[in-house]
Amino acid sequence: MPELAEVEFYRKRWAQVATGARILRIATHDGRRVFRGTDVPALRRALTGATLVSSHAAAKQMLFCFRGGGWLGLHLGMSGELFVAPPTHEPGRHDHLVLYLRESALVFRDPRMFGRVLFHSGREAPTWWTQLAPPILSAAFTLEEVAAYLRRRARAPLKAVLLQQERFPGIGNWMADEILWRAALHPARPAASLSPAETRRLWRECRRVCQLALNCIAGRGQSLPADLNVGIPRSWLFLHRWQEGGRCPRTGCRLARATIGGRTTCWSPARQPRP
Repeated sequence: MPELAEVEFYRKRWAQVATGARILRIATHDGRRVFRGTDVPALRRALTGATLVSSHAAAKQMLFCFRGGGWLGLHLGMSGELFVAPPTHEPGRHDHLVLYLRESALVFRDPRMFGRVLFHSGREAPTWWTQLAPPILSAAFTLEEVAAYLRRRARAPLKAVLLQQERFPGIGNWMADEILWRAALHPARPAASLSPAETRRLWRECRRVCQLALNCIAGRGQSLPADLNVGIPRSWLFLHRWQEGGRCPRTGCRLARATIGGRTTCWSPARQPRP
């Protein structure tokens, strides 16, 4: 499932070619699950002829803002992706939204259709965007707020807590494992069992992993890596977590895997012992 850095990667992919460009026509697969609750005819009417002026990524969502008050929201779900195709592109069965420009086409593809296409028209940003949790890299993501949230989820395992978007927006499965590995915390530990020093370590690694992921996966400046895995250091858990017989890049011990909080989880028993 795409997470914070992957979402920013895909946002940039569209923004690099489309910002300042005019939408000439739009193709949609009306009635598909990705459009649930969205007025698709209104979307087509409002955005045809409109110019993209800016775009943003937050949590696991993207917002594309058009001149005249059109707001296009995209959630990639589990299998969604954005790519740029030639202007002659014919939509495939999974290409649910295609925005045609003069020299290219912006394609939203989602085979499993767990993603969403949202639309809003008006001067103010839609509530489905403004009510998202504060970004982890913002000043609003404070140590005090994290500590209070852990107390409220006292019995929940840390892995499950990190996946809750209401406090940790954009964190998904691999990022949660990376954070806990760096913080040397076992993923099954109850949230309320952390000491103040451990809570600070968790908060710090949340911010650090988000920044590192944005730098390596989403690219620096306006550059994008050719592949999402390119540029990720071997010192990360990320590149070892699914290897057969994978070993911890810090201790050399064999990595462990189990289902925790409903998700497949990887950790280093030597670095993250269960108390």
